Amino acid sequence: MPRIDLNSDLGESFGNYTFGDDAAVLASVSSANVACGFHGGDPHGIRTTCRKALELGVTIGAHPGYRDLPGFGRRFIDYDLDELTDEVIYQVGAVQAMARSVGAEVRYVKPHGGLYNTIAVNEEQAGAVARALSELAPELPLMVLSGSVIERVAREAGLRTVAEAFADRGYQADGTLVKRGTPGAIHTPEAAVAQAVRIATEGRITAVDGTDLEVAADSICLHGDNPAAVRLAGEIRAGLEAAGVEIRSFA
Repeated sequence: MPRIDLNSDLGESFGNYTFGDDAAVLASVSSANVACGFHGGDPHGIRTTCRKALELGVTIGAHPGYRDLPGFGRRFIDYDLDELTDEVIYQVGAVQAMARSVGAEVRYVKPHGGLYNTIAVNEEQAGAVARALSELAPELPLMVLSGSVIERVAREAGLRTVAEAFADRGYQADGTLVKRGTPGAIHTPEAAVAQAVRIATEGRITAVDGTDLEVAADSICLHGDNPAAVRLAGEIRAGLEAAGVEIRSFA
């Protein structure tokens, strides 16, 4: 029986700004990428999400990003590399503390948004992120885009990587994600379910130009800030299980 991890970006609400329904999404996923406070998330929300994840048996990961609350961490920042390393360490450490305070542990790290996309292609920032994890917690796996620069750089640094693919995002022919706000960037629920099932059962996706791509994935992501996230999480889980796929965390 094929098996796959199903993850979602959660804990991203900040003060009066609410994103998604973490508790409802957590009921369908096996891993939760918990915001660290720089692109979204505040201490109360982060701790609440960690507590609920523990209650439901969902694996907790830290989700560090650029220091960019106004842009939700989706804008590129040309960081000093030492500063980027320090900020990733700071963010992961914060979620480690929150998780431990409720009796849980951070089991992996997945970069967010603009940082995630940059290290998929940028050697220098990829190295800064790999160095952060090597110096803080080299035992933690790093969740990365399958076939990316950071996947190679992290492995060269002796880190374990978890290859990720996306149910609710479109792909370019080169294997990178279609930029948000452009045609084909975000799938309908029906298309997302179909893409998730194909990733898990065939290891393949169809790019926006019709190119058939091979994609090795240990985990499939759906975005918790998507307005349809709760429905999407439930439908993707149901679709995977109907196709005979076991949903289980890699950690």
